[in-house]
Amino acid sequence: MTSPLSGPIRQVGHVVRDIDQAIAAWVAMGVGPWYVVRDRVQRAVYRGKPCEITMSIALANSGELQLELIAQHDDTPSIFTEFLDAHAEGFHQFAWWVRDFDETVAAAQAAGWPVVWTGGEDTATRFAYVEPPPGSPATIYELMELTEATEGMGAFFRDAAKDWDGTDPVREIRV
Repeated sequence: MTSPLSGPIRQVGHVVRDIDQAIAAWVAMGVGPWYVVRDRVQRAVYRGKPCEITMSIALANSGELQLELIAQHDDTPSIFTEFLDAHAEGFHQFAWWVRDFDETVAAAQAAGWPVVWTGGEDTATRFAYVEPPPGSPATIYELMELTEATEGMGAFFRDAAKDWDGTDPVREIRV
């Protein structure tokens, strides 16, 4: 079966229990600076049911590739607790940034890839996590709506990493 996704993978997501410990491990490999949003309330639909979780995320680039660390702070059932229960910490998802969000989500569903986590309608960027078929390179594929705002954020993180000299490795973002 041909994939309904095209274009480059823009982000690799990791689910972690301790975001500061995970950031420190990446900084030790020379990746940074990391931009962190702490204790953010995320409203989403998880496997067809509305839910609300509290999470922290951290973003940094390594070249053109954006890295995302995700730490959920409560035990509300979510795509993240599901992953931790089944796999422990680590690599969770590939993400594509798509301009034709509705069409791409529909194409993924038509290919038999269920939408298992979706949201962002109340923020600047919609997202949908889909489950690709068994044997795929990741357990989850994220589709993120590419808008002017998300494109600008991507460029900001990429440019910050380009000439990063190792100073100020963790930078808090307040939302």
